[in-house]
Amino acid sequence: MDRSEPTVVLVHGAWADGSSWQRVIPLLLNKGIPVIAVQNPTTSLAEDVAATQRALDAIKGPVVLVGHSWGGAVITQAGVDPKVKALVFVAAFAPEAGESVGDPVGAHAAPPGLSRITEEGTNFLRMSVDGFVHDVAQDLPGDEARVLAVVQAPLAKTTFGEKVTEAAWTARPNWYVVSTEDRAVSVDLQRELAARMEAKTTELNASHMSLLSMPEAVADIIVDAVAATAPLQESLVTADW
Repeated sequence: MDRSEPTVVLVHGAWADGSSWQRVIPLLLNKGIPVIAVQNPTTSLAEDVAATQRALDAIKGPVVLVGHSWGGAVITQAGVDPKVKALVFVAAFAPEAGESVGDPVGAHAAPPGLSRITEEGTNFLRMSVDGFVHDVAQDLPGDEARVLAVVQAPLAKTTFGEKVTEAAWTARPNWYVVSTEDRAVSVDLQRELAARMEAKTTELNASHMSLLSMPEAVADIIVDAVAATAPLQESLVTADW
């Protein structure tokens, strides 16, 4: 893909896949913004970063890199690619260099969702159905939350202990979306991370899955990051997709 306008690359979180962005993607495409959704294996930080890097390698122009939840750690590391011009964190982790996701999580009171995690074999974890219904996607209809539980990918136990070696957010403009009704990631932690990054911050009255329950608001924030990176031309906004 060789384009002069920014491409948005979307990175999903733990216990999820690229379909997490299914309601945001059409809104971006309708603005004429090119989009790629990464499919992370959620088997390690390194392998998730590698999956994101493959997507970046296919793009010739600038990139706005967006991460949800665990995807924030992935874009923190992968975002050092020089094509990445801005970062958007959606209820997402943003470790410092030498820090793991588990470090700041352990410094805050555990949100209810962390008690809903179950083991799969000896090396992987799943979020329970009750966890999705009551703590991860409680502002979605119950049937939709149950579908998220069905399609989730298991998460390697080791991921939250793996440390990032570089933090892209220290050298790029950042946007942060806080979910004020989040029961999966500490709201206080989200605010703390946003302040540490000096991110342009928006608070949404949403669950952890704001990208599904409030997709228009999330898309608007991504569009703002795209416009700040390279203001959209009228021809782009009205492009025929």
